[in-house]
Amino acid sequence: MWTGIFCRRCCILKPTFHPKRDFPTAVGKKREEDGLPLFQYVGERSKRKERVFVWGFSYTGALGIPSFVVPNTGGKKPKRFQLTPYRLDMDEKISSAACGYGFTLLSSKTTNITKLWGMGLNKDSQIGFHRSRRERTKGYEYVLEPSPVPLPLDKPQETRVLQVSCGRAHSLILTDKEGVFSMGNNSYGQCAREIIEGEIYRESQLIHRIKQLDSTVVQVSCGQDHSLFRTERGEVFSCGWGADGQTGLGHYNKCSIPTKVAGDLAGVNIVQVATYGDCSLAVSDDGNLFGWGNSEYLQLTCVTDSTQVNVPHHLPFQHLGKVKQVACGGTGCAALNEDGNVFVWGYGILGKGPNLLEAQQPEMIPPTLFGLTDFTPDIRVKKIFSGLGHFAAVNNRGELFVWGKNLRGCLGTGRFEDQYFPWRVTVPGEVVDVSCGVDHMVALVKSFT
Repeated sequence: MWTGIFCRRCCILKPTFHPKRDFPTAVGKKREEDGLPLFQYVGERSKRKERVFVWGFSYTGALGIPSFVVPNTGGKKPKRFQLTPYRLDMDEKISSAACGYGFTLLSSKTTNITKLWGMGLNKDSQIGFHRSRRERTKGYEYVLEPSPVPLPLDKPQETRVLQVSCGRAHSLILTDKEGVFSMGNNSYGQCAREIIEGEIYRESQLIHRIKQLDSTVVQVSCGQDHSLFRTERGEVFSCGWGADGQTGLGHYNKCSIPTKVAGDLAGVNIVQVATYGDCSLAVSDDGNLFGWGNSEYLQLTCVTDSTQVNVPHHLPFQHLGKVKQVACGGTGCAALNEDGNVFVWGYGILGKGPNLLEAQQPEMIPPTLFGLTDFTPDIRVKKIFSGLGHFAAVNNRGELFVWGKNLRGCLGTGRFEDQYFPWRVTVPGEVVDVSCGVDHMVALVKSFT
């Protein structure tokens, strides 16, 4: 009696001997009784691994690869750009990632003491206090590798981190049992604490626990210098810089206390908020779209000619269908509907070629550009994302597509040219989640086997 392991890579049946306990299925037993060979596919029962891939501008340390910035071998030059996805070697299972302006936060849902890591620029302590790990080169102050960020938790072995979000120089951390924490620059009240004139943020050990809002916060989103909080009741609160109306509070001032956003959001159940620059978008449970903030790039011109909108407006786009998710960059916006179609509007490289650089009304990107063909009719876009000047989308097969400004190689296409149509990025695994920054990206990936 002999058995074999069939190697998918080399397509060779490799004879090996196995005791009967290695083939517990009824089919296996029947084949054994009939004297037929048994096949066990390599990796068939192996557990899929969760991995982190990074790419883009590496010189800030935001990719977490020290050898890119300070080579560990003599004569080797620093690697300023990583143009394709590069695996970040971490033992922890990362469940949330956020790309700020030259820095990155990673978090795990573990109950271990360490559940948050930061890397990259840290001039304003936006990734916590790391004096002993700081490097100084050409004026940069940065952390070169994922370094633990201790949170002031009451019950660290019971509380989990659910989500992280990063702005220009501040960060938000959402937990399941102890609310939201903020750290970094608070010049405009974006960390939801009192503004202290002349405060020194460098090497600050302050991580602020934000006071409980009317109900539990279930999503946080950092703009450039403002913050949005969505609660389980579907309400939105905001604080921070409001010069473009991005806080949606009816004024253009700073605000250091998270305050409920009204306007057309009043009485509406919001299921998602999105911001990264100075424009903000929200989606309701019935698939309607709302926006406020900067409209200099046609983001909100469907409802107003004002370039700064300080209260939320319902955006009556008739042809979108039921909106499922939105992404909001510096000058462009994107929406994903329940059919898996992606629509874009605003200004910049929107994804429909070099001839479409601005649009007041959402334009649909052809689904074929995300993998839909006659042979794969079930392909749909599942999630969309945006950085400051580029977009990303993941379809239901875990394939990643990017388009927009390729600042310092942030698209991961292997070159520096801008991408006018969605381009599939080669990632070794199923992409689960993505975060886009200004000039770098992070992808959370599950291995195929």
